Amino acid sequence: MAATESDRTELAAELTVHMTGFLYSASLYTAAEAKIADHLADGPRTPAELGELSGLHGPYVRRLLRYLATREVFREDEEGRFHLTPMAELLRTGVPNSVRDSFLMLGNELFWKPIGKLNETVRKGSTIFDELYGAPFFEWLGSHPEEATIFNAGTAAFSGQFTDLVADTYPFPEGARVVDVGGGRGGLLLSVLSKHPTVTGTLYDQESVLRENLLDEPQVAGRWKTEPGNFFESVPGGGDIYILKSILHDWSDENGLRILKATREGMPKGAKLLVVDAVIPEGNDPHVSKTIDMMMMTVFNGKERTLPEFKEILGAAGFTVTKVLETVDPVVSVIEAIAD
Repeated sequence: MAATESDRTELAAELTVHMTGFLYSASLYTAAEAKIADHLADGPRTPAELGELSGLHGPYVRRLLRYLATREVFREDEEGRFHLTPMAELLRTGVPNSVRDSFLMLGNELFWKPIGKLNETVRKGSTIFDELYGAPFFEWLGSHPEEATIFNAGTAAFSGQFTDLVADTYPFPEGARVVDVGGGRGGLLLSVLSKHPTVTGTLYDQESVLRENLLDEPQVAGRWKTEPGNFFESVPGGGDIYILKSILHDWSDENGLRILKATREGMPKGAKLLVVDAVIPEGNDPHVSKTIDMMMMTVFNGKERTLPEFKEILGAAGFTVTKVLETVDPVVSVIEAIAD
């Protein structure tokens, strides 16, 4: 059935909302950076009070929060004061499932600049990050410690939302030796060791990242160590279970295959590999993995993958997928593989 003039008017309005979505992202970043939610933790405040506390312009704070309130982030009452909502609560610092650190990462120009050139990325067939900054993302990050700290905190915040899911979903055997390859600050390994008291672990990443590790906790004392290195070249030996969490999606198939081959070469006989990543479902329905895939494509030159794509790249590295465990979070699946 052909669309009527009324239908087209409504669709045009809806498309316009989609097109201006960058304003919503920028507004969330602004609120997160200014700690607006933290300033509302003890109760509602006026825009003037929030402006004074955050160093922002009071009347503009009202316009910012009024806009966010249309999406149920903050709420304005009849007296013109703003309140926290359940979503705004997650913008607070240090609360369970806080997204503040991850939003500070996503709102950084390292993400915004290449995303603003998405049309050039699609035309070229690869990210233009290196053209904008003079080096690929992770190489550039290695020589810019301030941005690296923001990135590490942001990724840790994202990971913190599902580390327990992985630790609870996969049946880690008694006494297993776990190697978390590219494990960042060690949030997942901390959760695994905390929930499985006979398991020991090695956190493997770059030295600069390991210095910020989270593992110095009494409940896991004596059961972990760190080891610096480059996962394109090698991984520590002696493990029973090797984990690649949110690693493969950062890289193209070519570089992902390099990581997998280096991992397989370092794995002893009988060891298993766990790939923790989103699995893109087939069909046209919305799925958060399809959104993340656009960011991976634009900023990192990476990609989210379907299950057939995972089987293909793992097979090329000498692995066979043995099971796929889903969790309640659509971004998190655990793909178990063994070396052929």
